Amino acid sequence: MAQATHFTDYILVQLTAVPGEAGAAAQDSLASRFARFCEQSNLPLSLHRVAWSAPTQTAYCYARLVTPGPLAANALLTMTDWWAAEGAGFSNIRVSRLEQVFAAPGRSAGERAAFHYVVEMDPEAGWMPEIARWYDGEHMPGLAAVEGCILALRLLNHDHGPYSLACYDLVTDQALHLPAWLAVRGTAWSDITRPHFTNTIRTMFDTQA
Repeated sequence: MAQATHFTDYILVQLTAVPGEAGAAAQDSLASRFARFCEQSNLPLSLHRVAWSAPTQTAYCYARLVTPGPLAANALLTMTDWWAAEGAGFSNIRVSRLEQVFAAPGRSAGERAAFHYVVEMDPEAGWMPEIARWYDGEHMPGLAAVEGCILALRLLNHDHGPYSLACYDLVTDQALHLPAWLAVRGTAWSDITRPHFTNTIRTMFDTQA
């Protein structure tokens, strides 16, 4: 059977810490372990972001392909095998190809990203074109312009749902409560598109790298 090929900008590794001391130790070593994964990968990768959510005990680790381009699904097999061998302390390990479809430097570009906020969702059938127009034309540029936002990035996950990831690197998690941020979220266009999100997951991560 032919392998599905998709344009790929990033590799995302999602992990869940196992309960107890083993999971705590795994979380402490995550950044160095992910850096080693990038160095030893069968594809040239550069570490982009390591993000950790204490409430959910999950990590989202992003590596950027040095040369983005079409990538077949079977290219992930050796990466998955690497984590199967080296991922002690983690469970539910998933490796995915991500395609970048929007990026905007934020008002606070250049500052240190202490937080990484991700909104994941699957669009209702037929709604992705309108949601993409809203995201790229209004929503993400508007949020990028809020004080405390460093980078707004929209990615498509070609291997594990949810399909759409809207990612924001933030100076502070309090950016989400600022009047300017809330105003962008409360527009008329937002009220039209957001009800057509399904399988929505919103997660605030601390950054480790």
